[in-house]
Amino acid sequence: MIKIRRATTADASAIGRVHVETWQSTYAGLLPDKTLVQMSDGRQSAWWSRALADPKEARGVFVADDEEAGVVGFGSCGPVREPPDGLNGTEVRVGEVYTLYVEPDFQNQGLGRRLLDALFRQLRADGCDTAVLWMLAANPTRFFYEGLGGEPVGHRVDTMAGADVEEMAFAWRNLAAPLVRRKLATEED
Repeated sequence: MIKIRRATTADASAIGRVHVETWQSTYAGLLPDKTLVQMSDGRQSAWWSRALADPKEARGVFVADDEEAGVVGFGSCGPVREPPDGLNGTEVRVGEVYTLYVEPDFQNQGLGRRLLDALFRQLRADGCDTAVLWMLAANPTRFFYEGLGGEPVGHRVDTMAGADVEEMAFAWRNLAAPLVRRKLATEED
């Protein structure tokens, strides 16, 4: 059984490992090889340890925790860093999904959807009515976000680990409508 729960500082090492493993597999062929090998479990674990030690940052970090394998996915969210041009300005407050990664062996089990739902709930609790997620434009998984009702709202060129990449933004304008229509595993059955 896999539960979606808020991350704790004890999860920093596992999140760092999942971040590196999924980042390298997701972006293989999309980013230069030298960029991919620069990521390390140690650096990412240290970064996540600092983030999870800050209650304000930790509030927006969730993990997918398998009772046997441990942390197999995670996501983080918070205030929007750079609103895309395609938002029409009528949104009361925009939040952003910063990261959403699930280990390759655990993909296609609905964990990305459940994590995204938890992040949207957190953004809604923080007063946001719209969520934005930036992703590589060349990423073949964009159908996942489109299938969840994400609307393309912008493009930009950003520098990711030293490489210029084209990104696109998806937005969800009504965070009151859950992505998951059943109870999350974090709730008591």
